[in-house]
Amino acid sequence: MNQTMFGTAVGLLLGTIVIFAGFGPMLIVALFGLGGWAVTKFLAGELDLNRFGGGLSQQRRSPR
Repeated sequence: MNQTMFGTAVGLLLGTIVIFAGFGPMLIVALFGLGGWAVTKFLAGELDLNRFGGGLSQQRRSPR
């Protein structure tokens, strides 16, 4: 499945959730989906979290 097909499927799923459950539950499902994506990318080694938190700690340690 390519990215276009996957994005379309996710959009249709979220649209269906909005129709039947409302915006709040759709937002919760989308956030859990984003969390699942981030965990799988991290476990596969494709997501480096050091660039988010590591850069800040290195900047604080450097003398002025």
